[in-house]
Amino acid sequence: MQFFKQTNVRFTAMFRYMLVVSGVMILAGIVSLVAHGGPRLSIDFTGGTVLQVKMAPAPDIGRIRSLLESGGYPGVQVQDFGSADEFLITFTGTAKSGAGLDTAGEMKAVLEKGLPGTAVEMRREESVGPKIGGELKTAALNSIVAALGLIIIYVSIRFVFKYGIAAVIALAHDVTITLGVFSMLNKEISLSIIAAFLTIIGYSINDTIVVFDRIRENMKLRKRGESYAAVVDRSINETLSRTVITSLTTIMVSAMLYFFGGPVIHDFTFALTFGIVIGTYSSVFVAAPILVWWHEKRVTDPRRREAM
Repeated sequence: MQFFKQTNVRFTAMFRYMLVVSGVMILAGIVSLVAHGGPRLSIDFTGGTVLQVKMAPAPDIGRIRSLLESGGYPGVQVQDFGSADEFLITFTGTAKSGAGLDTAGEMKAVLEKGLPGTAVEMRREESVGPKIGGELKTAALNSIVAALGLIIIYVSIRFVFKYGIAAVIALAHDVTITLGVFSMLNKEISLSIIAAFLTIIGYSINDTIVVFDRIRENMKLRKRGESYAAVVDRSINETLSRTVITSLTTIMVSAMLYFFGGPVIHDFTFALTFGIVIGTYSSVFVAAPILVWWHEKRVTDPRRREAM
């Protein structure tokens, strides 16, 4: 099945324009990260407690926050969660008792006392100690760095070193932009989002390798007088239908999970959907043009040309 037949789009000619687009997105994300003092980390990395609470009749969010803050929980965050009578309460400190083990029970007592006649039901509780949170932060960072390093090695062995560098630059582009979007939307970075980032890396490198593989095949069949950029453009055009079909089918699944999977996985599926889009974009407009730039720089450099 092919969506596009015999296309002849000059993708590499768009590189400068797409470079501006990518630059703007990356810059916007960096500005947002600086303004927010870095990414908004969940309790997975900072330590604390998250409670999913159902209250009937449903009180005002401001009232809930006010009661908890006056009850000894400064800086507590309260937001709607799914339905009008369910709330997500996030607290990055410890319980009033200092042990940090019964924050849910203490909060429930504060809410029941301040909201007489309201049924308070604790539906979910997640607690992470600050030491464990720090260890998880280090492990998450190491996992991303290790994934990028292994990809460089794998692609360099399967192709050549410059292919590995181009692929990792494209992957760093994808993760940076996705992280920036999360910052601009004030979304939390949790362990599930790290999992989404690693999934994005895996998806994007798979798409990039398909393009690289076709470039390598076409280089063997390179016509006399055909430029390297023309070979890259032809390779992208030949894999365009496969790229679009694969991306669309994957996006359909992640979009359905986003709309019907419930609020618990909203951020995960959002990261996955956005990452698939940006990963497909980078395979065409970042990774492949870098190969063209690298080749042209090597050809025009007199010292490298003599060594060839």
